Amino acid sequence: MKEIILGTAGHIDHGKTSLIKALSGTDTDRLKEEKLRGITIELGFASLDLPSGQHLGIVDVPGHEKFVKNMVAGATGIDIVMMVIAADEGVMPQTREHMEICSLLGVQHGLVALTKRDMVDEEWLELVLEDVGEFTVGTFLEGAPVLPVSSATGEGLPDLLAALDEISAEVPQHAPSSLFRLPVDRVFSMKGFGTVITGSLVSGQVRVGDNVQLYPGDIAAKVRGIQVHNAAHESATAGMRTAINFQGLEKEAVNRGDVLAFPNSLRSSYMVDLDLTYLESQKKPIKNRVRVRFHTGTSEILGVLVFFDTEEIAPGTRTVAQIRLDEPVALVRGDRYVLRSYSPIRTIGGGTIINPIPVKHKRFRPEVVASLKAISDAEPEDLIAEQLRQAGAAGVRFSDLLLMTNLPEKRLNQQLQLLLSQKAAVMVDKEERACIHKTAFEGLIDDALAQLEHFHTAYPLKPGMSKEELKSKFPQFWEGKLFTLVLNHLLKEGRVVQAEEIVHLADHKVTLAVDQAELKQNIISAYAEAGLTPPYFRDLAKQLQVDIEPAREVLQLLIAEDLIVKVKEDLYYHKDRLETLKAEVSAFLTDHEELSTPQFKDMTGASRKYVIPLLEHFDTTNFTIRIGDIRKLRKR
Repeated sequence: MKEIILGTAGHIDHGKTSLIKALSGTDTDRLKEEKLRGITIELGFASLDLPSGQHLGIVDVPGHEKFVKNMVAGATGIDIVMMVIAADEGVMPQTREHMEICSLLGVQHGLVALTKRDMVDEEWLELVLEDVGEFTVGTFLEGAPVLPVSSATGEGLPDLLAALDEISAEVPQHAPSSLFRLPVDRVFSMKGFGTVITGSLVSGQVRVGDNVQLYPGDIAAKVRGIQVHNAAHESATAGMRTAINFQGLEKEAVNRGDVLAFPNSLRSSYMVDLDLTYLESQKKPIKNRVRVRFHTGTSEILGVLVFFDTEEIAPGTRTVAQIRLDEPVALVRGDRYVLRSYSPIRTIGGGTIINPIPVKHKRFRPEVVASLKAISDAEPEDLIAEQLRQAGAAGVRFSDLLLMTNLPEKRLNQQLQLLLSQKAAVMVDKEERACIHKTAFEGLIDDALAQLEHFHTAYPLKPGMSKEELKSKFPQFWEGKLFTLVLNHLLKEGRVVQAEEIVHLADHKVTLAVDQAELKQNIISAYAEAGLTPPYFRDLAKQLQVDIEPAREVLQLLIAEDLIVKVKEDLYYHKDRLETLKAEVSAFLTDHEELSTPQFKDMTGASRKYVIPLLEHFDTTNFTIRIGDIRKLRKR
């Protein structure tokens, strides 16, 4: 059987609570102050079995304008609204505001209960019925049953129950979801049970023993027990009025507005992208950066409303916007919200969440508005590609796509695999199941090629760019995995060549100008002739009468070509002369096993300023090993 929640709505003192008591036998006014004042202040809860056997959870909301925020909290998650209008007063201000709120929250099923039937005559009743008919035109209650009833006498209650039965049959099953979410509307302590929270379970399923987490914080707890309609259950599913008590959770740690979900399944954000409808009932435009009250789930948070392509919008306008909040929220795409003005407080608009975890958008960028509208109107299958496209090189994790699309996990995975097979997306991190759009990947490829081209132009004598330097030019996402993916792609295509830690374009060739070619030969000859006592390079540049920096570029080329070897800073040797010395040392150590510094000095005929760097060079290149004051061949 379906799980359905019925919510009341309507003006203060129109008999909502009395009607619920007459139908269910439960007085939902539980507070002492409510009894004394005779008005509903807080949310009330009850349940009802219809003639067909269909079970309804009931949320009774306050009608006073001072408690509209409580009404909005109670309206979250309801499937059917019972708009209560007193026959002796007709449509009143809070009747209209509650209708706007229910419409903004996406309620699609309901009826009108015309209470206090026993207090009016037939003629008056006809006038009120006509008034109600005009009031519902153009709303989701247009054409819905309007049933005169009396909580005092019971008149009309059987017809009301029958109508609720018919409407319940039309309410669809809650869409399957892998995201368990329960917005908290009440928290209390119960002796023998500990901390208990209640709420309307809006999606997913929870079981006794499950580990859960409160958002937007990070407080974790374990489900100790579950009650649905005052009966113990092992689990609860979407559409149920649910009470849950916990192990290891203090009452003071929980607030109305928190969302209970599985650990690491939601993400908190101070910004939310919105599809906004500014109510036609408003008398003047709403300006950019106006301070508003943001109601979603059971929370109310202050924030600033930002428009992207205008300074104000007129009543009746639908647009995209971003709200920047004083406190974080944890939402998913498609969640409903209501906006109320900061002061004086009144309902001004609402709509659906486009992106629950967006970036901070810049204003007056046509592409921003176009992309948000594309996301707002996209079918779920197109939505994945659009979100990936907008994320650029940052990509999107699978866990975030669940929030951005609100698709069941299995369906999301199927659609993502389809995009990957079509090469419309690229997997960056298999563990996180993080992907980027193909256009972002192609853009990174172009950037890498451009970086190498720029490097070759700036340093024509260098064989290429170090891999680490090229990596530093990339966005630092995914701990280098994205760079590795791009580099491997370019290597596979043969557009780039890697030699050890140096990367260069496949068609890059070091080409020397005539004077550089001459300088190259002069440097080689100088080091060949100098043998084991070469000049320091700065002195050699002076001898050759060339500037040090151009000469150093040619020197680096000779090092890359393995013709010259660097022994220490500014001290270089011809590769052949160094190899000859190495062979002599090897032969000596093979015969004598040990080589002292004086012996090496005699062997080379060089001064100490050359002997020590050469010995240290042989040590650092793992040819010899120093033991005290002697050297031995390092064992291979």
